[in-house]
Amino acid sequence: MSTPLRILIIGAHPDDCEFTAGGTAALWVARGDTVCFVSVTNGDAGHHTLGGGPLAAVRRREAEAVTASAGVQYILMDNHDGALLPTLELRNQIIDLIRTYNPDLILSPRPNDYHPDHRYTAQVIQDAAYMVTVPNVRSSVPNLMHNPVIAYVSDTFQKPLPFAPDVVVSIDSTVTQKIAMLDCHASQMYEWLPWNAGYLAEVPTTAEARLRWLAARLDGRMRQDANRYRALLCARYGHDRGNAVQYAEAFEGCEYGSPLDAAAILRLFPFH
Repeated sequence: MSTPLRILIIGAHPDDCEFTAGGTAALWVARGDTVCFVSVTNGDAGHHTLGGGPLAAVRRREAEAVTASAGVQYILMDNHDGALLPTLELRNQIIDLIRTYNPDLILSPRPNDYHPDHRYTAQVIQDAAYMVTVPNVRSSVPNLMHNPVIAYVSDTFQKPLPFAPDVVVSIDSTVTQKIAMLDCHASQMYEWLPWNAGYLAEVPTTAEARLRWLAARLDGRMRQDANRYRALLCARYGHDRGNAVQYAEAFEGCEYGSPLDAAAILRLFPFH
């Protein structure tokens, strides 16, 4: 195998990385690559009965459970959930993070999204992108010589521009691992999100039943990218296999990073 990759997946909240790239992360881990999930906030607002420090502690334990089960690293930054702004202070935090981790690839949300924390996470990643190479910016942390490749994770927002993938990856072999990662976030999967969306009464009470329910609940969502981008799957895997893919994750190159060209796709997404 070639030199192991270093993959930095950045989301606004604990569980964002799992939702958008958990299956592909498991593929990288299986290859021996190093994968780090980052939550730019500590998740201290996402619940209907807990909040503040006690909720942040719960969400940290849930992230640690993902680390133990999935073999990824996990960083929770100490910024308040729901209060993120694209400040110079936050940009500096992200510059330091990227320089310290020195990734081959950064995955990011797009800057148009329903949640302000998602939008501002995307904004500060873009603002940090070129600056990571400038020695006199954040000089206490050595600059990178090359801007990493940055790619957006998929979404369904249409305005001002819809998501336009450059690479689509089958996660049929790792979809169970993706569900297991999300299952670790019990406060979200079985409490907050069901309460917020009005289906809390549907959630089973036992762990095994909950896991089955979660897989069924998310099944359609995890099939979206495979169904929307079938042509790209066929181009990648061949006609027969591409048409057989059930679950996929898609990524779009961000022009603020190094180019996600054909050579970069082969190097960074080496799954066949």
